[in-house]
Amino acid sequence: MDDLSKSDMKFFSDQQLCFADILLPHEVQARIQVVVLNFLKILSSPDPAISDLPLINRKSSNSRVSEGILTDVSWIFLSHSFCSRSLMKANATKSFIRVWKVMEMCFEILIQDKRVTQRELFYKLLCDSPHYFSSQLQVNRTIQDVVALLRCSRYSLGIMASSKGLVAGRILLQEPNQEAVDCSACGSSGYAISGDLNLLESLSMKTDARYIVVVEKHAIFQRLAEDNVFNQIPSILLTAKGYPDIATRFLLHRMSRAFPDLPILALVDWNPAGLAILSTYKFGSIGMGLEAYRYACNVKWLGLRGDDLQLIPQQSLAPLKPRDLQIARSLISSTILRDNYRQELAVMMQSGQGAEIEALYFNGYDYLVKYLAKKIVQANYI
Repeated sequence: MDDLSKSDMKFFSDQQLCFADILLPHEVQARIQVVVLNFLKILSSPDPAISDLPLINRKSSNSRVSEGILTDVSWIFLSHSFCSRSLMKANATKSFIRVWKVMEMCFEILIQDKRVTQRELFYKLLCDSPHYFSSQLQVNRTIQDVVALLRCSRYSLGIMASSKGLVAGRILLQEPNQEAVDCSACGSSGYAISGDLNLLESLSMKTDARYIVVVEKHAIFQRLAEDNVFNQIPSILLTAKGYPDIATRFLLHRMSRAFPDLPILALVDWNPAGLAILSTYKFGSIGMGLEAYRYACNVKWLGLRGDDLQLIPQQSLAPLKPRDLQIARSLISSTILRDNYRQELAVMMQSGQGAEIEALYFNGYDYLVKYLAKKIVQANYI
């Protein structure tokens, strides 16, 4: 899949596709050193100045969606359009300094041959530079700035994904020099996905499943695992317990490469947030547009969808909240949604209502498995 993706990208040369490289520690250190030397060179020139930091623009106006030529997978990518962090602009001064602080920290991490999570990095920066870092969001955005500046993956920077994902069902996973884990025997707790992407890349995987089912919610994942849905529908279950983290997306992408014939089907709430979660698995995100092609998968929308509302009593429908409408407007303004997805979103917004997966329990607690089986047998997914 990686080879196909790279070949596919050649067809977008006219779009000046940008992407983040996976680099060895010494290569990342070299890029950081080049940034420092260029900054010092301008600062010590006959006409000294404090140079801006040129970053790949991560706004929706600079994003495109590839349409796979050699593969069915589409993903968000960014073009060579730049923004900057400047010390000389009052509203960007702190952002400018934050980039340097995070680069310094990453350089130290790589020298020590260590890896840290974004949360660990936040607390380290909070202690060292409290005037510049007061929230996790500031750290997360600055990491994206550094990726956009150096054009290397965050994992190459020594930043490890914090994973919350789980796997269950008909798959054997084996870490190097470890016993194989039968995920069908892990119960409702499932197999915890590691945040170490190198470890996930090295996993040996075997399956006799015919489908991969991505579940939005942890509680629904637990219900399906308890009911051993994978014995009735030969499948692998995967969840990120909500919005997908990098490690869960990476493992799903690895599964799609290892088992290219298995359809990947998403079970999400019928609301804008559910569609946003599905879209992140399917296309990636603009914020991580430089790395999106490494995680995107050809995910199909199994449910809930508009034609499932007949299975749900009217009183179970929930009014859309302001946050839902904000997500919906963002999705509509983007270029990622296909027409059939836009139609579903339009129905949501026109009705002002959404539906959660749990509403299917109106038909009985065992109905969810029957619902999945019928939809899969009829290939009722888009």
